[in-house]
Amino acid sequence: MPDVLTPAQRHRCMSHIRSKATKPEITVRKWLWAHGYRYRLNVKSVPGKPDIVMRRYRTAIFVNGCFWHGHEGCKQFVLPKTNTDFWQTKIARNRERDQRNYDELTHAGWQVIVLWQCKLTKQELETTMQQVAVTLNQNLLKILK
Repeated sequence: MPDVLTPAQRHRCMSHIRSKATKPEITVRKWLWAHGYRYRLNVKSVPGKPDIVMRRYRTAIFVNGCFWHGHEGCKQFVLPKTNTDFWQTKIARNRERDQRNYDELTHAGWQVIVLWQCKLTKQELETTMQQVAVTLNQNLLKILK
């Protein structure tokens, strides 16, 4: 199906998509704060500038949008029918950058948690965040040893 918007309208819509303080990110932040976890946001000194940095746990959390980061097997990731080459290249670059960031953080001794937008729905939020809490507590135990 061709795009119903003109190129100028589509450009305007896409240019208004935020990269910080997205709804999924805010959902994660509220859950963490309500459960006693403290963090910093978008710390430039940490490789990859993660969405959430928890120094005490030596953990970086990335909250990825399924479309923008190309979540394989997710129904929210559908490649657009128009300008397909551009989108394939863009999403491939995003994935490569993400992997470089994860590798750099791991090499520097950080634990990396990647949360996907589709796993932060009302139905799956509690399960997903309980898994994050378990991982954070395991990281803290490793650090304290």
